[in-house]
Amino acid sequence: MFKVLENRNQKGKIDLTASIANAVIEAIEENDKVVQLEADLAGASKTNLIQKAYPDNYIQCGIAEANMVGVACGMSSEGYIPFVHTFGPFATRRVFDQVFLSGAYAHNTINIYGSDPGFTVGPNGGTHTTWEDVALMRTIPNAIVCDVCDEVQAKWLVKEFAKMEGIHYFRGNRKAVRNVYEPGSTFEIGKGNVVRQGKDVLVISAGQLVSDALDAAEKLEKEGISVEVIDMFCIKPIDSQLILKEVQNKKALVTFENHSITGGLSSAVAEVLMDAQVSIPFKRHGVNEQFGQVGTPDFLQKEFKLTADDLVDSIQSILK
Repeated sequence: MFKVLENRNQKGKIDLTASIANAVIEAIEENDKVVQLEADLAGASKTNLIQKAYPDNYIQCGIAEANMVGVACGMSSEGYIPFVHTFGPFATRRVFDQVFLSGAYAHNTINIYGSDPGFTVGPNGGTHTTWEDVALMRTIPNAIVCDVCDEVQAKWLVKEFAKMEGIHYFRGNRKAVRNVYEPGSTFEIGKGNVVRQGKDVLVISAGQLVSDALDAAEKLEKEGISVEVIDMFCIKPIDSQLILKEVQNKKALVTFENHSITGGLSSAVAEVLMDAQVSIPFKRHGVNEQFGQVGTPDFLQKEFKLTADDLVDSIQSILK
């Protein structure tokens, strides 16, 4: 079970990558078939911790992402459980054919960590920005696609993926993020989490923006607007039952994602509503027809209108 922190700022920001690396180390200790493959980002992603602890379970593939996925698929076919890491666009867009054919079509297992999605890529700029990774990975049959909101969730997910077969993709900031959940919280693949109850507006978010969605809800509460927030960390398979249950009697629904509004979380939620023939005022809050650019993550979050204040504006607008 999960528990939301009462004070999400009480311990500042937590390094996501170190937690992911330590989770892989724990997975190796439980099963020596677990291996880590890296694309020349060992220091940035903290996978050098894995390399130091278990050098025989670590392969540095260099800046050759498609080759890295091919190696991972070959290892999977021999019974190994590969984890691979690189920037989000290079873990999805650049290697999509290899993941689709050598991975999914060939019934191999790959656990893919795409780091620094959306505005979190910062000064690496437009070439390293991905607003489309979730959209791409959702098209792969039977793939699991997740957007982790903090280090508690990321660590749990790594340990779960190490026990499962198939194509698993998760995205998350390489840098420090605020924790949403209490340490030791557990989750369920394919299930969303109601992290704040509310009666007026339903906000469905995922990833790092869950914290901002909670901030927005707190601000709106002071204005007499009650906002419910769902952390839909597992975007595929999506929790249709939870969406249809919690949307009842709400005045509006807003999706909030660090991704394009095309093909990502908002599209997945819209598909659920359409299939169930549910009609409700609905706003997709994300990036629309834009490429990435250079800047600090804080600047880019404001530039692409993905802050808590921007979400407040969207909610106020749809209620009018």
